[in-house]
Amino acid sequence: MKLYKIKVLLCTCLYILFAACATNSQENTVQSPNGEIILTTGVSQDKPFYEIKRGKEIIIKHSNLGFRLKDGDFSHNFRLKKIEHRSCDEVWQEPWGQEEKVRNQYNELTMQLEEQSGLHRQLYIVFRVFNDGVGFRYIFPQQEAMKDFVIMDELTEYALPWDAQAWSIPTNGTKYFEALYKSSPVSQKDTVSTPVTIMANDSLYLVLHEANLTDYAGLNLTPEHQNKATLQSALTPWSTGEKVFASTPFSSPWRTIIIGRKPSDLILSRLMLNLNDPSRIEDTSWITPGRYIGIWWGMHMGKYTWGQGPKHGATTENTMRYIDFAAKHGFNGVLVEGWNWGWDGDWTTHGDQFSFTRSFPDFDLGKVASYACSKGVELIGHHETGGAARNYEAQLDSAYTLYHDVGVHIVKTGYVNPLLDNKEQHNSQYGVRHYRKVIETAARYHIMIDNHEPSMPTGLQRTYPNLMTQEGVRGQEYDAWSPDGGNPPEHTCIIPFTRGIAGPVDFTPGTFNFTNPVHPGTRVQTTVAKQLALYVVLFSPLQMASDMIENYENRPEFSFITSCPTNWAKTVVPDAEIGKYVVVARKDRKSENWFLGCITNEEARHMQVSLDFLDKNSIYEATLYCDGVNADYQTNPYPVTISREKVNSDTILNLQLAKGGGAAIRIEKR
Repeated sequence: MKLYKIKVLLCTCLYILFAACATNSQENTVQSPNGEIILTTGVSQDKPFYEIKRGKEIIIKHSNLGFRLKDGDFSHNFRLKKIEHRSCDEVWQEPWGQEEKVRNQYNELTMQLEEQSGLHRQLYIVFRVFNDGVGFRYIFPQQEAMKDFVIMDELTEYALPWDAQAWSIPTNGTKYFEALYKSSPVSQKDTVSTPVTIMANDSLYLVLHEANLTDYAGLNLTPEHQNKATLQSALTPWSTGEKVFASTPFSSPWRTIIIGRKPSDLILSRLMLNLNDPSRIEDTSWITPGRYIGIWWGMHMGKYTWGQGPKHGATTENTMRYIDFAAKHGFNGVLVEGWNWGWDGDWTTHGDQFSFTRSFPDFDLGKVASYACSKGVELIGHHETGGAARNYEAQLDSAYTLYHDVGVHIVKTGYVNPLLDNKEQHNSQYGVRHYRKVIETAARYHIMIDNHEPSMPTGLQRTYPNLMTQEGVRGQEYDAWSPDGGNPPEHTCIIPFTRGIAGPVDFTPGTFNFTNPVHPGTRVQTTVAKQLALYVVLFSPLQMASDMIENYENRPEFSFITSCPTNWAKTVVPDAEIGKYVVVARKDRKSENWFLGCITNEEARHMQVSLDFLDKNSIYEATLYCDGVNADYQTNPYPVTISREKVNSDTILNLQLAKGGGAAIRIEKR
């Protein structure tokens, strides 16, 4: 009996020893719900790490995790206290978006760490593995040993097993994320902004970005000096050098790795949205997507000015003319830029002089808003700050009270200055805090936001669906005045896989007159048919028809823009190759109709597009807006051929795209 007890005691001790070893050194795994993606994590040589595989294929090699804090290193000296697992499978509904319903399915592993010596501070790392990728974040739990702290560097690594081609924009020297995405090997990158899109091979595509950027510094990535195929976090700093000021309890944004077999998988991923919190706005009935026109392109053409003078664009009379046009053609809104005091002179250097409640003498805000309401049109307000964030914050409540009182429910904000308050970067913690304050304040006044010169989007529209769309991209305005001649045709064939992954894009397509008398060397680098197709390819719940309204008169192809929705029940991507061509089809949320956009780069292309996404045993009528005879983005961009044909789910469309061209198709169920 004594021998038996000794054996039991010995076995118990061995079990405890094994469990302790397992907790301190054993690798722990969590798989995607379909079992394809496997994440391994643990502590190795007292440092936390993770690895990712898809089947047997290595996607992320052994990569370290942690921080450098102002009071010392916080990336080693850890032991693993506890591992927790959890799963989720739910479906939630978007108030607006690319789908009506989104499935949120993942398996989760939380790794609880504690320093082995010293202050015994704690750090948790949460991993969520989806069928389309991985998200992970750091959590600093509330603890006596750690209250207020300062992050000097985040040491998250992405050790890639190959030096693959990646599309990115440089962080240094780029203003407002408005640069052309270029492809080059990872090892040849400088510090780059996320999203970073990587083509590892013909069946493996990745996007590295972040989700739920809250009270933190925006993410950049830079190759490590010793291993150029390893990317390391490079947070956007404050002007004083610190990256993040925080107090426990505190959570970082999610680091996201979207994993796909085809480029189309990247567009269809909803991983970023799923990693944001559910809507904090209970009643979203006042949040309405739509199309708009605006007094804007005329400024770029030199016909109007933002400031006062004989060519001032935002007059009561001119705005009412735009409202009449919007009502006639079924547009939801009219944007008015340059209506308020502060635009005279070089407003980019004195943004603190902007008033957001005082109109110029030739603009009657109340009269214009009332007239718009009588026509069933929404007046879209505009708040350019010149980067003077503090001045804007001081006027937020009074400005939004004014708009709310006159019936303005949409505001386009702007921050045209490389630094906020002449000091801090847009994607720093300072900027992130400011933009969040604007969004939250706007929500209280039932105001929707179109944010220009933003921090990079990270899916926050799920939590704050009044954050409708954002710029943060080299948009169509560059086709009006850019010294390099405008956006090359490949640009819009890259955006859906890079900036478009981050969130809705206010690219402002729809220009029909391609010449600019002010900058004759610059012009739109597409055909008109491609301009139409961009309304489907580039998602935004607020879509602008960018041109001056007189350029739409007597243009039958304009009917595609006036019929194209901005809110969708379903999205499919029949075919795509990054930088070469993109085909996107979307189903209207309010009808059984589909809309399809097909675009190409500078190469003419014959495309065969299957309509197998249509309902079986149903008949549709397709109206096709295609590049006309001899169309060419350089020499003959204007011809558009409009035709109709009966189609069904067995139909394969044969589309001939001109150089820099496209096709836009409306498919109506009969």
